[in-house]
Amino acid sequence: MKKILKISAIAAAVAVAGACQRGEKSGAAGPTVALVMKTLNNPFFMDMQQGAEGAARRLGIHLISQAAEREVDVEKQMQIIENLIQRQVGVICVSPSGSREIIPAILKANRAGIPVIAVDTRVDSAALQQAGGEIAAFVGSDNVQGGRIAGEFIADKLNGRGKIAVLEGIPGHETGDARLRGFHSAIRQNPGIEIAASQTANWERDQGYNVFQNILQSHPGIEAVFACNDMMALGAVEAIAAIGRTGEILVVGFDAVTDAQQAIRRGAMHGTIAQNPAEMGRIAVERASDLLQGKTIAKNIPVKIELISR
Repeated sequence: MKKILKISAIAAAVAVAGACQRGEKSGAAGPTVALVMKTLNNPFFMDMQQGAEGAARRLGIHLISQAAEREVDVEKQMQIIENLIQRQVGVICVSPSGSREIIPAILKANRAGIPVIAVDTRVDSAALQQAGGEIAAFVGSDNVQGGRIAGEFIADKLNGRGKIAVLEGIPGHETGDARLRGFHSAIRQNPGIEIAASQTANWERDQGYNVFQNILQSHPGIEAVFACNDMMALGAVEAIAAIGRTGEILVVGFDAVTDAQQAIRRGAMHGTIAQNPAEMGRIAVERASDLLQGKTIAKNIPVKIELISR
């Protein structure tokens, strides 16, 4: 009998360890809310998770936090959501890896009667409406405004003239597309500025390095780069350092992760757009709690956005 109990205890411990490895956070019994992020390999989403966890502890909510390894892995994110639907969680808060691709998973949550809150990245509203689905709310920043602020900052630093490059996010991804729209709207006001190269680096630091290294070889006269997130910007910083030009090329990112802020302090980066992901996580869990209590919540919940520079 003791041997059976010992084996059961070991099996339980292995199960708990497996859950933690997948990013799931165990908690006390209570209402269950899921937070599905794009990845946990980006400090932005680690901050979002921390904000959500703090709110969950305060509200007595059992929070499940999960994510795919890479931001581009939409299929994995959809699998995570489908598993959460089968577990019958109370509310799903998700930062979509694909604004359109995520819609089938949202429809399944709708059919199961599980409210969905989009965080940081909007779901394609036209495609969602056409499919007959709905989300309870969107919590996030105005990415168009953030892109515009970045463009105005670069134009001001270059005195309205010069060659620049852009590191884009995932093509067709709402977050990156919105940031680009805002950025281009600002640059169009400065006809003396030429965008010499604009390429995707898929949100990733190593790709930011490789892509910008190639851009520098093809366009040695580049004076500034705007990256649609800080991970790509930090990759660009490394590419600039590799040719011994740290601080000479203006680098502006997006998200204000800790590494980017440190790069700004030492002069390797010049600016980043802060969104406050911890606040997004906190607000998402708080609104999820409201939904669990049968309360009505606002459809659009904005989070402050601002430029950080030296």
